[in-house]
Amino acid sequence: MGQLDTSMEAIRGMIYIIRGQKVILAPDLASLYGVKTKRLNEQVKRNIQRFPEDFMFLLTKAELENLRSQIATSSWGGERYIPYAFTEQGVAMLSSVLNSDRAIQVNIAIMRTFTKLREMMTTHKDLREKIEALEKKNDKQFQIVFTALKELLEKPKGPEGDKLPIGFCAMVSK
Repeated sequence: MGQLDTSMEAIRGMIYIIRGQKVILAPDLASLYGVKTKRLNEQVKRNIQRFPEDFMFLLTKAELENLRSQIATSSWGGERYIPYAFTEQGVAMLSSVLNSDRAIQVNIAIMRTFTKLREMMTTHKDLREKIEALEKKNDKQFQIVFTALKELLEKPKGPEGDKLPIGFCAMVSK
């Protein structure tokens, strides 16, 4: 196989939030490792005791459909089987199952990406705490500023708690 993009941005695009956990799907991992998904799944099944449910789980049909509806095109869209989702710990465990030079390098890149995401989330939390501390110290004349800052830090939610799509809609006159 040719040179594959294992940059932090490429890997970050393969990380999904499912069941409240950051996961990477087996087809995406297989492409990073340069193996077929079927082969990756075979290795996992041979070593299933290394992959408890908090390391790896099988998506439900509903989760898969929800994921497909969020992603217009997908490298794993043609799969006939429901894919496994690997948590950060599951990806780390894969390095002991897939013991090639490429697997080791890919795992290092994935672990660095997960670490960077965790750092970014912590920074966001720290910023919110600092704003709240400033808000408590200052009087009401700054209340509008603090309200606006809090709104910027909030994740936009749709009616069912789902993230709203990024972008804008053009108004069409009737």
